[in-house]
Amino acid sequence: MTERKAVKPPTPHKPSPRTVAARPAPTHYQKDPADPFPLIPPAPALAVKPPRAARPASPRPTKQPKAAGEAPAPEAESSAPVDSTAPAPKTAPVHSPKSIHSRDHRPLRIAHLYPSLLNVAGDGGNLIAIQRRAQWRGIPVEIVAVEKAETPDFGKFDIVLFHGGQDVEMAVAAEDFERKAPSLREAVYEGVVVFAVCAGLQLLGHRYVSNAGEEMVGAGILDLETRGGSQRFMQHAACEVTIDGVTETVVGFENHSGLTTLGPGCEAFGKVIAGAGNNGRDGLEGARSQNVFATYLHGPCLPKNPWLTDQLIRIAVGRAEGVEPAKVVLAPLNDELEARAHEIALAKAMANRGRRTALEPAKLVRGQKQA
Repeated sequence: MTERKAVKPPTPHKPSPRTVAARPAPTHYQKDPADPFPLIPPAPALAVKPPRAARPASPRPTKQPKAAGEAPAPEAESSAPVDSTAPAPKTAPVHSPKSIHSRDHRPLRIAHLYPSLLNVAGDGGNLIAIQRRAQWRGIPVEIVAVEKAETPDFGKFDIVLFHGGQDVEMAVAAEDFERKAPSLREAVYEGVVVFAVCAGLQLLGHRYVSNAGEEMVGAGILDLETRGGSQRFMQHAACEVTIDGVTETVVGFENHSGLTTLGPGCEAFGKVIAGAGNNGRDGLEGARSQNVFATYLHGPCLPKNPWLTDQLIRIAVGRAEGVEPAKVVLAPLNDELEARAHEIALAKAMANRGRRTALEPAKLVRGQKQA
């Protein structure tokens, strides 16, 4: 009688979980040996040198009497008196690992509006992009989550992030945002940087009227109005954006049915290269006024567009340092991974140019789809 061999159980695709010792979550970023862009370590404390011992006063040489007919020696030119009350000129801060300005900089303070309510399509990645690109240059960052029933003084922040959400979450945010709007309006007047996406763009306008006819009153910070449309724009998109005379391509993914119309009080964030933009008609994408930048591009947008991220950081640093943003110099970073992600997203947008990738128009009446 032949003896049967025991059949080995199949090897699982993933290793079995193992018990590890619990440890508290880190309160700050740790150095990752595999990270090609490590964070800058804190500056070591400078040792204070002891004061030098006072030297004994050496006797001054006595003046020799001048010989007859000798010309007097020329006196040293006296320096102009220094006015100690005059303010020191503000120089352009250079933010890099080798810059003293970087470590002396006041932390960039970022207000993240409704992070637990508005975070579709990975918009929270915008916060990570700003945080990491600032920290890689030695600029410390402080993040404050601003949820419902919280109304801070937005003027104390340098950057405010206002991301996207669906109509249900957007209605909840709109009701609460009415109380936050006066403080944010004042902060925008003072030059605070605001980056808004989709629902954030719509609520910064005068109003948003949904497909169901429900009206959400906005802050009126941007001169625009949005109404729900019958067609959902859902595709990779790209636009040309100009900031301080420099034009670059910005890529992302749009997913909205709102039709936004800009008024004379604001300009477009960019010009559409591929995609629908604000309404699929006028070739405009997003909106901009002062230091408010609003777009329909999800993705998240900023990780794939390092140039745009650096523009927001540069403007915010300039305001925090009290210098013109044009004088702020940010050290270059190794953006090979970001550039590759940007190229892929742009290629997808151009491949779908002129076509909508939504399967069918979103004809909605009070949340019900009609044939």
